Amino acid sequence: MRTIRKIEQSISNLRQRKKVAAYAQVSVESERMHHSLSAQVSYYSRLIQKNPEWEYAGVYADYGISGTGIKKRQEFQRMLEDVEKGRIDIILTKSIQRFSRNTVDLLNTVRHLKEIGVDVWFEKENIHTMSGEGELMLTILASFAQEESRSISDNIKWRFHKKFEQGIPHAKFLVYGYRWEHNTLVIQPEEAKIIRKIFDDYLSGKTRKELIRDLEKNGIRTRYGHFFRDSSIRQILTNRIYTGILEIQKTFVTDPITKHQVANNGEKSKYIVERHHKAIITAATFEKAQQELKRRKEMGKRQGGYAREFLNTSCFTGIIKCGICGKSYTHVKRKYKGECHEYWTCESHKGKGTNCGAYGSVPQPVLEEICATILGTDSFNKNTFFQQVKKIVVPAYKVLVFHLKDGRIIEKQWNSTARKECWTDELKEKQRQWMKKYHQNDASKRYTAFSERICCPICGVTFTRCLEKRKREKVAYWRCKGKRKCSHVTGIKEETLKIIAASVLQMVSFDGEIFQKKVERIEIQRDGSLSFQFFNGYSKGVTL
Repeated sequence: MRTIRKIEQSISNLRQRKKVAAYAQVSVESERMHHSLSAQVSYYSRLIQKNPEWEYAGVYADYGISGTGIKKRQEFQRMLEDVEKGRIDIILTKSIQRFSRNTVDLLNTVRHLKEIGVDVWFEKENIHTMSGEGELMLTILASFAQEESRSISDNIKWRFHKKFEQGIPHAKFLVYGYRWEHNTLVIQPEEAKIIRKIFDDYLSGKTRKELIRDLEKNGIRTRYGHFFRDSSIRQILTNRIYTGILEIQKTFVTDPITKHQVANNGEKSKYIVERHHKAIITAATFEKAQQELKRRKEMGKRQGGYAREFLNTSCFTGIIKCGICGKSYTHVKRKYKGECHEYWTCESHKGKGTNCGAYGSVPQPVLEEICATILGTDSFNKNTFFQQVKKIVVPAYKVLVFHLKDGRIIEKQWNSTARKECWTDELKEKQRQWMKKYHQNDASKRYTAFSERICCPICGVTFTRCLEKRKREKVAYWRCKGKRKCSHVTGIKEETLKIIAASVLQMVSFDGEIFQKKVERIEIQRDGSLSFQFFNGYSKGVTL
């Protein structure tokens, strides 16, 4: 016989209150607009809180930021983050224009909100995005809002053009050397001295890089407190404002929606206001600087694309590029034991916190030798290099990729023999005598027979002796302390090394003096094994 059981209702019919938030926005910073924003915030706060089916989730308001984009609107972004966290079910807003005037941004945002179950109510247009006809109406009205934004932009441009015709810029821009006092540009004496010095030094033959170094050495910074950069120096040298002339509409916005700005190269009218303010430099000085800029550029083109000879720079300047960050390699000179050594390293290594991670440098002699090999000359020839080499890319340590002007690309690997060549028999004997005397005097227990003899051929770093506590006593280990620590071996216990060395040399117990006379070095191989290299050329491998 059929039976029927009734399962009593366990979940209450009480509706869960919706979490409702509102978004308000005005794009113009003024007292009137600020009052409008305050009114929107107050209105939506009261509206949400008086509805018993709604739970107040806050009001998000952006002030003084354009509605044509959503990336720069911090409150809008914060609202979207809270939506993702499940803190909002419904968003109220006054109109489509307040939400977004960019059709693409609007539809993408609304569609995403709809997918995760969040409804947007546009009060003015009476649209609910969760309804069936909501997106269709939204698309049509959003297009009208975007076109309205373009119309507003055209009106603003017309107002700006009227000001331009009167010689008035559309805003009080910032420029080094001057300050605005009411509607007049007034010279700042200290900054004006720097401007004159930059022009004088450049015309005397200094490069922009040399100018930057001089300014940094003297602690001179921009008005924002930063050190000058190449772009800053170039902007000063090419800015006609220092002659007392104001150029208006040097740039213009191509699209009011994307806000893309480009230089005005004749596409729009340009306005020149002469004797607009007091000059810092003469017109003749400015013209000389423009001619010098042009001269150096042309000279650089004639010499392989970069101005080198007349600026006392190397033929490799600007040619060697980092394969990691794309920056140029710079020329470095250092003295070691009375001798000057030259090498090239990535420019990113010079700035604090800007190191791109490119390991190692390229010695100048190695660079010249490889260039001679690639170009088929007996020795390095600068003129041949200029004629044939377009650029050299360094993708990895000890790898050079030559891009030739005939389209060929040649990769070349190199190995530095500088350390091997300088490590003469005389120097080796001198080092041995010094170490022997050092140990006899017991100057330091850090140095043993293994000092300077354990190395890794992979990273090129000599291992260091470390004393570590183990069960209330100190135990000596040999570890790699280089920046690129060897991953194939964590460390070797000194007692283990002595046992292995004694076995290799067929000694009853380890003797440091015999070891130093016979063993030149111990190499740690990639598989963790040890390779004993003897002075007589013999080598023996031992598994650790």
